[in-house]
Parts: sequence; structure tokens; C-alpha cells
Amino acid sequence: MQIEILGPGCSKCQSLYKITQEAVMQLGIDATVTKVEDIMEIMRYGVISTPALVIDGEVVLKGRVPSEDEIKTLLTT
Repeated sequence: MQIEILGPGCSKCQSLYKITQEAVMQLGIDATVTKVEDIMEIMRYGVISTPALVIDGEVVLKGRVPSEDEIKTLLTT
């Protein structure tokens, strides 16, 4: 599974990155979590409001930091 956190590096983006890493670890999912901070790359996803969570190329969440439980749900559905 490929997971990307889209955002310019703000505190919300960093928080989403950390929460996502923790959720992946707790679930034992084989996944790579990366941060995408390049604005042009973020725009390719059509994301205007960050942070955003991308799972296997699909934007599943944008504009807010969800709870860890919500991220776990997104990762397992």
C-alpha cells in the first residue's frame, strides 16, 4: 500500500503524517508512508486544501486532520 500525505509542511500536515504512521504500525499494514510537499505535485491531485491523505493514488481525505481511528477505518476499507 502506498500512502501519501500532501501538504507544504505545516503543523497540521506533520500531525497527519505522524498519526498515519502510528495507525499503519498499530494495524500492522505493509505500507509506505511518504510526505509530498511540492506544490506542483499536490496540485496534480486536484487538492487545494491541505493536509490531504492519498491511499494508492486516491485522495481519501483533505482539508483536516482526522482522528487516528478514522485513519484506521480509511486504511482498512
